[in-house]
Amino acid sequence: MTPSPHPQPTVLLVEPENTAELELYREQLGGPLPQMKLLMAGSMDEALQLAPQASALMIKAHHANAALLAALPRLDWIQSLTTGVDTLMSLSLPPGVTLCSARGIHGPQMSELAILQMLSLSRDFPRLLRAQQQASWQRRPQRLLLGKTVAIVGLGTIGNALAKHCHAFGMHVIGVSNALQSAEYFAEVLPRSQLAAVAGRADFLVLVVPYSSATHHLVDANLLQAMKPGSFLLNIARGAVVDTQALIAALATGPMGGAALDVFEKEPLDPASPLWGMPNVLITPHIGGLSDCYAQQLMPLLLDNLHAYISGDRPLCNVVERP
Repeated sequence: MTPSPHPQPTVLLVEPENTAELELYREQLGGPLPQMKLLMAGSMDEALQLAPQASALMIKAHHANAALLAALPRLDWIQSLTTGVDTLMSLSLPPGVTLCSARGIHGPQMSELAILQMLSLSRDFPRLLRAQQQASWQRRPQRLLLGKTVAIVGLGTIGNALAKHCHAFGMHVIGVSNALQSAEYFAEVLPRSQLAAVAGRADFLVLVVPYSSATHHLVDANLLQAMKPGSFLLNIARGAVVDTQALIAALATGPMGGAALDVFEKEPLDPASPLWGMPNVLITPHIGGLSDCYAQQLMPLLLDNLHAYISGDRPLCNVVERP
């Protein structure tokens, strides 16, 4: 979508999580685009005060709320600073507002987390940590990634980055996608209709597929029962891609060896959830997309879209189609 030109726009950037990055945003966005008025908010209260001036909003989707949108009467563009835009989509944005995501920047951190999870599950690293805490010298054989089969469900930026890492570890890499038939670093790419058969072959089943009605509870009781005995499920996609209750039952009684979960159907994960106490489960608090250089990773996309927004001479990147 090519926007109308905004030669002197006012852009509100909201970052209440990591206010230390605000100055970096100011330097790297304000410098190259002096014609733009950049307003910075390190809290939601600050954002509400500044909002009436802005026609564009940059914010992590999970920080957005109806009160902030209502305070933006001139709003016509939202640049999400996250790939997921579920929260923003649920706020019933006016039809004249263009929404863009940060899709395409998370390959490094997401793939590194998946490798960490695979190594930890394969070698039962929590057991090694417990032994260290007990000053207990426990040697045992170590299971390698070398020669194991990993199935990656979703062949976007994250899936492709992960495939490269897995290939370097000497793994057999299978992709599951309806969009592609082959891709670099994948030994095979199979359609989603064959997911159950792939799950029966894979030592690691990794979910990086976007969430939609088509992927809601993609991993259900039947698929969990089809998994290779002793294999591991990794979910770094969205919580609702997996049927949580079916997963809990399968972890307790099914053929699978364990799971690493970074996302959940309801977040934060309920302290009463049995997942917390399961010895074959690794839980991380939705950190897959985070990095110590997140603002730098975003910068090329932000600059490109800001140039397009100001000049109106080319389409914005990562426009999210809305119903």
